Amino acid sequence: MQPLLITRFSIANCLGAGTAAVLEAVRAKRSGLAPCEDFHGAAVDTWVGRVPGLEAAGVRPGLEEYDSRTNRVAQMALEADGFSAAAAAARERYGADRVGVFIGTSTSGILEAELAYRQRDPATGALPGGFRYHATLSTYALGEFIGRYLGLTGPSFVVSSACSSSAKAFGNAARMIAAGACDAAVVGGADSLCLTTLYGFKSLELTSRHPCRPFDRERDGISLGEGAGFALLEKPRAGAPADALMLLGVGESSDAYHMSTPHPEGAGAKLAMQRALESARLGAADIDYINLHGTATPTNDAAEDQAVVHVFGASTPCSSTKGATGHLLGAAGVTEAIISMLAVRHGLLPGSAQTRSVDPALKSNYLLETRDARVRRVLTNSFGFGGSNCSLVIGDARVH
Repeated sequence: MQPLLITRFSIANCLGAGTAAVLEAVRAKRSGLAPCEDFHGAAVDTWVGRVPGLEAAGVRPGLEEYDSRTNRVAQMALEADGFSAAAAAARERYGADRVGVFIGTSTSGILEAELAYRQRDPATGALPGGFRYHATLSTYALGEFIGRYLGLTGPSFVVSSACSSSAKAFGNAARMIAAGACDAAVVGGADSLCLTTLYGFKSLELTSRHPCRPFDRERDGISLGEGAGFALLEKPRAGAPADALMLLGVGESSDAYHMSTPHPEGAGAKLAMQRALESARLGAADIDYINLHGTATPTNDAAEDQAVVHVFGASTPCSSTKGATGHLLGAAGVTEAIISMLAVRHGLLPGSAQTRSVDPALKSNYLLETRDARVRRVLTNSFGFGGSNCSLVIGDARVH
């Protein structure tokens, strides 16, 4: 693929709003996970990465019909790191209809629907009059909200492919720019905690009663989280910021193996990583760090470890940052892509919050402690239910 500039990015999750807060937490291996308490009566013994203040926040005046927990955390990220201003500058540079919006989510406004069902009319079963399906629960509600928030009218759609959603949005944006449908794109995603995912993952026996421990010998499940992240992709241009990064490659695959379990040998994961390298015209030795999907379930970590060792060998440094943020589902891809961007920009290899002792059965070069190092290129993995896999390669624009 033709490399694309990443000229601005922003993030918000349980570690804080803005890249400075997230960078500080990653450097210090600080986790934002806490026991799941007082979340709309959820009786789930687990830890979550909850964003403080969302209950009291509201969306911007004029967009009240879009008020949902997911759109609130999206707004938090849009207002962080000067992202809205950068998007406005792109709108002026290219025209509102030449900037696309490609977003990933898995929950959208499910929480609002859950709360509305609690308020149904006892006689008729009718939902409360204030419930707005199209602006909250609809999967496209998030994309429409972001487009209106930023004043963008270019091509726009929302990807919902479970935990690979906001990583796959990068691929969709790259293809639309290559096709000439737009000159730039706002790419990213958002997801929020809701009862469906808390009880759903509990019913699958995938939630941990402790903070999740990726690649740990005692790992026993995930910790759910919430958050949002966005990146501004542009064609290479004169006058781009000197510290711009680049999206170098995208690789996608489908296991077609099982609805909720990965291929035991990581077949689809291998293919996604190999395709990402081919897309970037790079070899395995060109990658300085791998941000793993690393969910902390026994089967997922074991399958990903096999895939990584097959493609990269056992020397490339790698880690999962889900012990700090929790698993953000549809927002996981963009969250970990942005942490990868911070690794390149600030020269660090993230350690693994919560992981205490790496499972000796796993053979990849898993990092427990954060290290300073020159990081030119990162590969980041996002693997979703149903075997929907996506790997991205991100690099320093000055190297290419």
